[in-house]
Formats: sequence, structure tokens, C-alpha cells
Amino acid sequence: MSYHNPFTPPRKSATFDDYTLAEIRRAAATGIYDIRGAGTKRKVPHFDDLLFLGASISRYPLEGYREKCDTSVVLGTRFAKKPIHLKTPITIAGMSFGALSGNAKEALGRGATLAGTSTTTGDGGMTDEERGHSQTLVYQYLPSRYGMNPKDLRRADAIEVVVGQGAKPGGGGMLLGQKISDRVAHMRNLPKGIDQRSACRHPDWTGPDDLEIKILELREITDWEKPIYIKVGGARPYYDTALAVKAGADVVVLDGMQGGTAATQDVFIENVGMPTLACIRPAVQALQDLGMHRKVQLIVSGGIRSGADVAKALALGADAVAIGTAALVAIGDNDPKWEEEYQKLGTTAGAYDDWHEGKDPAGITTQDPELAARLDPVAAGRRLANYLKVMTLEAQTIARACGKNKLTNLEPEDLCALTMEAAAMAQIPLAGTSWYPGKGSF
Repeated sequence: MSYHNPFTPPRKSATFDDYTLAEIRRAAATGIYDIRGAGTKRKVPHFDDLLFLGASISRYPLEGYREKCDTSVVLGTRFAKKPIHLKTPITIAGMSFGALSGNAKEALGRGATLAGTSTTTGDGGMTDEERGHSQTLVYQYLPSRYGMNPKDLRRADAIEVVVGQGAKPGGGGMLLGQKISDRVAHMRNLPKGIDQRSACRHPDWTGPDDLEIKILELREITDWEKPIYIKVGGARPYYDTALAVKAGADVVVLDGMQGGTAATQDVFIENVGMPTLACIRPAVQALQDLGMHRKVQLIVSGGIRSGADVAKALALGADAVAIGTAALVAIGDNDPKWEEEYQKLGTTAGAYDDWHEGKDPAGITTQDPELAARLDPVAAGRRLANYLKVMTLEAQTIARACGKNKLTNLEPEDLCALTMEAAAMAQIPLAGTSWYPGKGSF
């Protein structure tokens, strides 16, 4: 005879929690895997696990209102005739027209221009509105080659060859039929309403030697004017960075697993790749080993939310950062004012990630004309510019407190770690010690 202790509540499994049980039932009922947008929702070591060591006696802080702290950055100084000059090291990551509405892409361009930084096209080609409202526009060159043409390569200010993405390193992109409108279909040379699944690798090169040839082709097409970026997902950052440099990249873009995506398998988002925090130091080490740190610039992306995150990424050795999800939130994504409509879709503001369905009440991740019209690109662009300004000021405040007159003068010794995991990943001493796991004795 079994006995239930009335004083002890039923205990659920930590392994088979409510979400896991629901996913098993969904898979059993449908026979298909789950697809969603955004980035990983699991908790991983991140910038929150690092703290800055402000100046006191051993370091001399800078006065905030009288002493300058330079936030500018120049990208593409290695080979390009026309490197990019930005007022802030915070750039806008690649998000395609198709994944985003035309108004959303315009808003990103307007906001980036007001803030003196760059925005990026994403898969699917360049629209005239995006080019017209983006003072500095980076053109993504992806395995799909959707919309790729020499004219747009020359219209861009830089070219980003996308090898991998942090949310799905080793995987290709998805744009489901609900979002393949007439214009998207025309730009991508696809039938309207049919699912688009991009290749996971480039069709005309298979390794770094071929990549070097491709980079040379792009330089010839653009008369050696445009910086060439190589974007890799955070998986093997040391070797991928080293090979990108040897292939001739001007800039390496490194995207950790907190980076978002328009749509891919949930199992990919949550189980492939490495945290952004774990990616930066190996990439910097590769640049240092090749004698190319600061000569080839490093842009870090994936989960950047605040000026503190920016400052920490730069202190670990990056030259700049890129934001995607945060930029969408700034222009109105997951806004609580649409809560009633989010609930009708079976979700809530702050959790909506079914971007692939094209039903976004905020008008950002949709091709529905009525929904897209809800987003005012002028007002949204101003919000993005405000957000970028605040992030830059926050990073400046921290840099001054550490005695730095330039953001990129921040360095690892300005940091300490709160957890063993963060200390090991960032190779930053645990707070109160001079040791991190793998370094040796205390």
C-alpha cells in the first residue's frame, strides 16, 4: 500500500520539466520540429558575470565633463582604400528585408545614420530605401546569393561574407512562405509563398584557400575600396578567426549563441554554438598570435544589451560590437502596447518569437502590409538613435571610471569575474583573486 505524505507537495522532475513535457507532446502530435526566431533562451555565462574595477589610487579616473573619452572606431584599415569611420563602436547587425518589413529596415537605417554608425543588409539583397536611409551600409554576401549583384556590391560601403551565424553555426537560413511576398519573391528570384531554405555553405568555395580567391574577386569588383568582413558563428573561434585573417579579411565578425535569427529549429538555437563570452578571448588570441590585433578589427555580436556589455566586449579585446535583437526592441518589437494581440497569437509581449509566421503585431517581422504600416520608420529610427546614444554614453562612463580616454583602451585587467565559469571563459581573474581556472596556482 502506497502512502503520500500530506506535508510534502508533489515533486516534478528537473529533467522532465513542464516545457520539456509539452515539447514531447507537441512533437508526438505533429511529427515536425519546432521553428522559431530570436536567440537562445537558456541561461549561459554572459557579460553580467563580469565587473569593472574602477580607478581609485592605483588608477586615475577621468573627469566626465572636462576630459574626453573617444568613442570613434575605424573598420577595414588593413587593405581597403576606403575604411569605415564610425562615431560609436555599436553597429547594427544583418537582418534581411523579408525577415523584417520594409519599414523596419528603413527605421534601422535612419537610426544608425542619426547615431553615426553602420547598418547591414542581411540575406535577400539591398533595397533602395535601405540604401537611401543608411549613411554607412554593409552588404551581406551569403550562401544563398539572393539578390546579389555587382551593382549593389559597389553601392555598399563594406561587404560582409557570412560563413556562419551564432544562432545556427553550420546551418542555413529560413524564410517561410508566409513572408515571401511579391517583392521578396522578385528580389530573391523565388516563387511567391514557397518556403525558402538557404544553403548552409557557399556554393563556390570549400575552404580558406578558396575563400581567399573569393575575397580577391570581391576586391576586384569593388576596386579595392570596400572593407571585406568575414562573419563566423561562435563554434571554433580561434581557428576560424585565424583562417579568416589568412584569407585576407579586413574585419572579423564573431557571433555568439545569444545572437538571434529570423527562423531556425529550436533545437539548433538552444544546443549548437558557444556563449559569446566564451568566444572573444580565443579570437583575440588568434589575432595576437598572428600579430594582427587591432590591425584586423574584431566585431562581437550576440546578446549585447547595454553600454556595460559594449564596454566589457571591448575590454576583452573587441574593436566594436553589433546588435540585432536589442535594435528590434528599440524600434518597437515585443512592445507591451500590443499585449492583447500577442495573447490572441498564444503568447505575450517579451516572449513572442514566432517571427517566421509573419503575424507580428508590431509590424517589424512581417510582410503583411497592414501590420507593417503600424511601424512609423521615422519615429522608430529616432528611438533607435536614442538607444544607441545611451549605450555609447554608458560605455564612456565606464571607460572614464577606469581611467581610459578611448573606449578601445579598456583591457582585460580592468575586469574581474563573479563566477568560475565566467572566469574560465573570459580568462579574467575571479573577484578577489589573481587566478582563473586554467591559469595555475593562486
